[in-house]
Amino acid sequence: MSEQVRVVEVGARDGLQNEPASVPTAIKIELIERLADCGYDTVEATSFVSPKWIPQLADAEAVMHGLQRKPGVRYPVLVPNLQGYVRARAAGASEIAVFTAASEAFNRKNINASIDESIARFEPVLTQAHADGVRVRGYVSTVLGCPYQGAVPLTDVVRVAARLHALGCGEISLGDTIGVGTPGKARAMLRAVAEAVPMDALAVHFHDTYGQALANILACLEDGVRVVDAAVAGTGGCPYARGASGNVASEDVIYMLHGMGLQTGVDLDALIATGQWLATQLGRGNGSRVGQARGAAA
Repeated sequence: MSEQVRVVEVGARDGLQNEPASVPTAIKIELIERLADCGYDTVEATSFVSPKWIPQLADAEAVMHGLQRKPGVRYPVLVPNLQGYVRARAAGASEIAVFTAASEAFNRKNINASIDESIARFEPVLTQAHADGVRVRGYVSTVLGCPYQGAVPLTDVVRVAARLHALGCGEISLGDTIGVGTPGKARAMLRAVAEAVPMDALAVHFHDTYGQALANILACLEDGVRVVDAAVAGTGGCPYARGASGNVASEDVIYMLHGMGLQTGVDLDALIATGQWLATQLGRGNGSRVGQARGAAA
């Protein structure tokens, strides 16, 4: 394996968007700044979707305006359409992400649109971003299973990922939204997509509902992926997928990678402290096994 793995921290956006209680803007800003200080080069900051859909992220502009950005750190934001893109750019965003699903049923339930309709909505975003010189990431969710239709054909995953890449998404994050994947299925999915999209343009995004996330990540690392999404303290979930637990915890991913001799640039001790702090702010247990172990040992 090559020595460097880039871990994309998604806790401040994907992690917090499903919290039942409102998280103060100041806490969100402090979280992002703490994560940047841990050594990440990419900290996803917020989402410019409609507050009606994701009320927890209704303060996107305030977060972006209040954030003290660290040189060399990227702070991408999620946008659903051109209106969201305009809002994001006005708030100072210089990198964005767009999203769709490999499951028709999930798209219908999630955003009331087909896959093709969802992509059509953000085609103008990609056109404008290209004109503005803005980097774009594409998320493909439900790549290993859907809460509504069950299994998702690999051909659908490949088709959607390839289309996003062709439209100008420089990186494609493949998401197991409900965490049902196992290593063999994760590897087969990655291999299929890598036949249509270069491996160095792919990232993996696993939820840990069935405790398979680290094993899935390892399987994909062995096949060549070098970008992994994770959320501090295991925050997150999917509001449209019953029973879906949080993202794989960043602390657990970093611990595993460092134990394999791989480099991430992230200070694990600082990250653990940040996860403990966040769990306290949210008033709940730490979703990271490494955080729990270090907390018990302290």
